[in-house]
Amino acid sequence: MEVRVDDKVALVTGASRGIGEATAALFLASGARGVVITSRKPENLEGAVQRLDGGDRLMAHAGSADSEGDVNAAVAAAIERYGACDILINNAGTNPGVGALSQVDLGALDKTWSVNQRGPLLYARAAWNQWMGSHGGSIVNVASIAGLMPSGALGAYNISKAAVIYMTRQLALEMAPRVRVNGVAPAVVRTRLAKALWEDREAEVAAAHPLGRIGEPDDIANAIVFLASDAASWITGVTLPVDGGASQASAAPGLG
Repeated sequence: MEVRVDDKVALVTGASRGIGEATAALFLASGARGVVITSRKPENLEGAVQRLDGGDRLMAHAGSADSEGDVNAAVAAAIERYGACDILINNAGTNPGVGALSQVDLGALDKTWSVNQRGPLLYARAAWNQWMGSHGGSIVNVASIAGLMPSGALGAYNISKAAVIYMTRQLALEMAPRVRVNGVAPAVVRTRLAKALWEDREAEVAAAHPLGRIGEPDDIANAIVFLASDAASWITGVTLPVDGGASQASAAPGLG
């Protein structure tokens, strides 16, 4: 089955590298009329624009995922440039709050929850209010299997991703039938954000995944684009583990 998003306009947050960039590339390859990529740092977006080489079908918009003003401006820019905001991919995330919940720095915890929980809600609200509430659409939230099971050192991050999974279900109920809202839950993926989890011990971490390897950004992008497309038109409120089988294990691999 070939998944297509012809004539759709997609906005992908946190798309200067990793899963977000891979997702933007696949949207372009799958026929999107326009793809808007966001990230906090303009210089990182410039590199992604060059690598993606999307021409007039690609636009970069810098801003913070947890700033209501920046979020509203990004959605408005997509609509102004391409005439729609049909698809929203909430991929932006951060993880500065490493350590046990009893000891983790509260400033780092606040930032983790602000970007990972508040950010996707701000984007979903902006997309709904500016376009999807009247025209319909599809939202995919990037969660994590860390939101499905506890692990030793990333409690603040785990809680934020559990919130995203629950928010996916809540928004799916509230926004139906006009908008579908789904999620993906990756395990350890070869990205810069997850580098500390697999660098220097990739073989060990890979072995903890039943399919014997860590994930690649394209593995997650494939699932995201499917859920965003009309091929998934009768799916909503679901968070799909894309994890090499890791969620079948007793603990999240590499996250302890």
